Amino acid sequence: MNIRVAIFEDNDRLRDALIMMIGGTPGFEVAGAYPDAGFLLQRIAASKPDVVLMDIQMPGTDGIEAVKIIRESFHALPVLMQTVLDDEDRVFQALCNGATGYILKSTPPAQLLEAIAEVHAGGAPMTPSIARKALTFFQKFSPEVSVPDYHLTPREQEVLTWLVQGLPYKLISDRMGIGYETVRSHMKHIYEKLQVTSTTEAVAKAMRERLV
Repeated sequence: MNIRVAIFEDNDRLRDALIMMIGGTPGFEVAGAYPDAGFLLQRIAASKPDVVLMDIQMPGTDGIEAVKIIRESFHALPVLMQTVLDDEDRVFQALCNGATGYILKSTPPAQLLEAIAEVHAGGAPMTPSIARKALTFFQKFSPEVSVPDYHLTPREQEVLTWLVQGLPYKLISDRMGIGYETVRSHMKHIYEKLQVTSTTEAVAKAMRERLV
């Protein structure tokens, strides 16, 4: 079954390029393509996407506000933010508003498609520079607190560490020498122990409470 992607991008040329790339790749299809976030909830409801690819800078409602609106009505819908910017403030705002992943527009097409597949599979891809900046932000502005013990196993701790660094499940699997499904199993246990319901929440909590 194809992964249906809704594209929100105000640059006409880039939007057309995304439509051609995503629509022309086996396993993917374009559920809808829009130049802004107007009528956002109606467009999401009508197009029924599996993943939303959201530009962060658009006229009217920007991507950071749009992801917050989506999260309030479509709780489990993955939203992959895409931008030319990689400043800490926007990373922090996107994560807090519920963005599932965050990548730069300079990301090569193959990696973009991999990121879309990753968020659809439950991952939270971030380019390494984004992951580092997000971690720096939490370390800089979080108060000094004792690190809580969630009784993570060494393997679960390692998976969480790689996740915070922005690695997708497949690369975590390769780095650790374990199967993809084993990574997913570790993530299920991490969710339960951290009392979170998504990869984004797990990453944010790990950063905020300095678990890695």
